[in-house]
Amino acid sequence: MFEGIASYASRIVETLPKPLEVVFFVCTGSEANDLALRISRQITGREDVAVIDGAYHGNTTAVMGVSPNRYKGPGGRGTPATTHEVETPDRFRGSYGYEDPDAGLKYAADAKALFERLEAEDRPPAAFIAESLMGTAGNIVLPPGYLKATFAAARAVGAFCISDEVQVGVGRFGSHFWGFEAHGVVPDIVTMGKPLGNGHPIAALVTTREIADAFDDGVKYFNTFAGNPVSCAIGTAVLDVVQGDRLQERALEVGNYLIAELTALRELHPMIGDVRGHGLYMGVELVTDPVLRTPATDEAKEICEILKDNGVFNYPTGKFDNVLKIKPPMVFGKEHADIFVSTLGAALTQIESR
Repeated sequence: MFEGIASYASRIVETLPKPLEVVFFVCTGSEANDLALRISRQITGREDVAVIDGAYHGNTTAVMGVSPNRYKGPGGRGTPATTHEVETPDRFRGSYGYEDPDAGLKYAADAKALFERLEAEDRPPAAFIAESLMGTAGNIVLPPGYLKATFAAARAVGAFCISDEVQVGVGRFGSHFWGFEAHGVVPDIVTMGKPLGNGHPIAALVTTREIADAFDDGVKYFNTFAGNPVSCAIGTAVLDVVQGDRLQERALEVGNYLIAELTALRELHPMIGDVRGHGLYMGVELVTDPVLRTPATDEAKEICEILKDNGVFNYPTGKFDNVLKIKPPMVFGKEHADIFVSTLGAALTQIESR
């Protein structure tokens, strides 16, 4: 046993609430979510999984099957028979909007109804998987109370609760090291990926001792390259920098500043329909009509080209590819935020003046 594996695993566990304490190293976020599905299905003996519409959880066959963004997108093969979607809790476009203070609980009630229907059909889900802030779906910020109530409903029918932190974890959320913490929940399984290695392929799944022991029923799990000495050294170095340089605090401060500046920009440009996010993970939704909220899909692509020509890289995401996904490096400063806002403002003016 290489000592660096144990010490790095301990460092990760120290960032998480109890009873999350058993670490499985993998190489990518897709592998982490794939393993999460395998654990859930193997222990429960069930095949069905509940997901949020619009979500993306990776590129293996198993996780593509729980990624509506892919199986319902271009070239997609449609919803698998064992996958069941709950509505995207989108307060800009969904059934319950910003004006509804109980939006989170109402979206959760709809999810509960789905879980109970599946149970009545004798096919209860093995798991409910959710990002703590949806990325590819259009940077959807989950409404207050949503995740807590939905996790409770999932557990009531015996499903595991999986928090996909692959995109938003390791301090990027700003207020918390892991996004799920902001929702007042402790998942049964947490998956993490991209930020652990800062570009190096390392990822992990963390769960409870009880779940890990139940998974160890004779069917072996093995990963050739996961948790190798080089990867663990890199992962440790990344944690040293994130924690030592207080990048989580920086994400909160700079993120709040950027959201405020983008919100102010919205007052000047009717194409900005919504500004939302947490820390250094936010989205700007573009529309051609602020009343009808018509998605500005073509315009979003054109704006990204204008930004690129002026040294700012961005790309549209979301169901309609009209949300500018803003996820800069965590060393991003207010001076960089100012460049982004001014360049975006100029691009919007160019498009709107035609």
